[in-house]
Amino acid sequence: MPDMSASVSLAVTHLVPLAKEVDENKVTPGVLGFIVFAVMALAVWGLMKSMSKHMRKVDFQESPDADADKAGQQADSPARQG
Repeated sequence: MPDMSASVSLAVTHLVPLAKEVDENKVTPGVLGFIVFAVMALAVWGLMKSMSKHMRKVDFQESPDADADKAGQQADSPARQG
């Protein structure tokens, strides 16, 4: 069985040139970009959690409006009498 450190060092020597191929003049998001993205993701998660909590409180069954029913009956009654 070959020595593990030798195979690891061999793998690292093959990967180091790949890492150096990255253009150092290229703009990358870096740590600040990750932090901004993470904060935005947490904000969206919090807003969605809040929205679902508020949506659970909403009653989708329309309750009958007693005042509108009385007004509708009063408007019909004079027309029927005349």
